Amino acid sequence: MKKKSKIALAVVAGAIILPSAYVYLKQTGKLSTGNLPRYKAKKVEELPEASLKNKRIIFLGSSVTYGSAAGGESFVDYMVKRDGIVAYKEAVSGTTLVEENVMGRKSYVERLRFIDKNFPADAFICQLSTNDASLKKPLGRVNESFAKESFDTKTVAGAIEYIIAYVKETWNCPVLFYTGTKYPSAEYEAMIDLLYQVQKKWGIGIIDLWNDEEMNAVSEKDYARYMVNGIHPSKAGYLLWWTPKMEEKLVKYLKEENTL
Repeated sequence: MKKKSKIALAVVAGAIILPSAYVYLKQTGKLSTGNLPRYKAKKVEELPEASLKNKRIIFLGSSVTYGSAAGGESFVDYMVKRDGIVAYKEAVSGTTLVEENVMGRKSYVERLRFIDKNFPADAFICQLSTNDASLKKPLGRVNESFAKESFDTKTVAGAIEYIIAYVKETWNCPVLFYTGTKYPSAEYEAMIDLLYQVQKKWGIGIIDLWNDEEMNAVSEKDYARYMVNGIHPSKAGYLLWWTPKMEEKLVKYLKEENTL
């Protein structure tokens, strides 16, 4: 093959490969200004008055809890540095609350059963997964029973109630669920409404970022730096936007529960 022909083929191949590479880099947050090195968790110092210091907290979730668009760092890792908490981070991207394997990944309910039962938890925080909304998993309804065996874990309601019942039985600690920030999803909004119904029954804590006025008042410029897409924050988003609100709501709830 002539040299010019080889060059032409290389250019064509590059035109095919580069767009897909760009999409990958964008989706994983590698192009986000919010993921600059200065926002890394290791650069964060402990707060002067860390109310949550030495609190042992279990976190259960998927990509947002893991930090999939922030190099594997999420608010959990920033709370470890800022607040001095002892974290048990059980987070797998792409997983659902409902008991159903998605591409071979175990659900929240399944992975919950493998968390160390001897971990002395002071609190349990669970992500209200956006994956259930995206995959349009059935909502279900709040059950009258409090027995974990009675819940249909193939529904969002049943999975949430099962998780609460299991945590109370296993660790007997305060349970909180947190929502993502607002993005276009009627399905996720319905899940949040359901979560408040569950709260009336169980008295759980809710860290509601979706309906928080301060969170929703963020400027377009800051939002572009804080969020890699509608669901996943960047490092800056976790550090400067999400983590302070998570801390505030958790401290308030634990004080109300008299466990702080």
